[in-house]
Amino acid sequence: MGATMKKRQAKRWAQRGFTLLEVMIAIVVMTVGLLALVASFAAALAATKSSQEELIARQKALEALESIYTARNSSQIGFAAINNLPAPGIFSIGATPLNAAGPDGILGTADDVPFAANGVCPAGPECVVLPGPDGKLGTADDVPMSLATFTRSIAINVVLQADGVTPNPNLRQAVVTVNYTVPGTALQRSYTVTALISSFR
Repeated sequence: MGATMKKRQAKRWAQRGFTLLEVMIAIVVMTVGLLALVASFAAALAATKSSQEELIARQKALEALESIYTARNSSQIGFAAINNLPAPGIFSIGATPLNAAGPDGILGTADDVPFAANGVCPAGPECVVLPGPDGKLGTADDVPMSLATFTRSIAINVVLQADGVTPNPNLRQAVVTVNYTVPGTALQRSYTVTALISSFR
């Protein structure tokens, strides 16, 4: 009789369903997992949304750095001019709009000027043209994108010699930072590029 009762009890336990508490715990675990998944999708979407601006910021920082190297290599400016204002330095202090290079042809200096109106782009800070709904650049539905929310700063720093005290007279550090606002948000982001510039070409 004892063996039969154990078999019945084992059969009853095998057919038993979930309790309400077990179901509630399962729902909580699934909810936490789904919220984590939704959060990762939101982060990926935000990163994708600002990737275009990040690419533009990177390009504008590298453009300014290339402008400095070209001016030095072509002897357009002397090594003493590769510094922030006041003279003999020529580079503006602080963040400035993405204007066109002025008469000196070097970005980030005091003589930079706003861009003239061009095609779909109005006059003012730099503007890039993006393909419209047809996905082709150079057609009637192209869309202008103003870079008015972008700023660029160029800081020229001294580089110390091995003793850690004496400035190296033949070496400077250029730090170019482009700040921008992510569209549709108040988020501020920046892209920085750093390079050493020597007095030797």
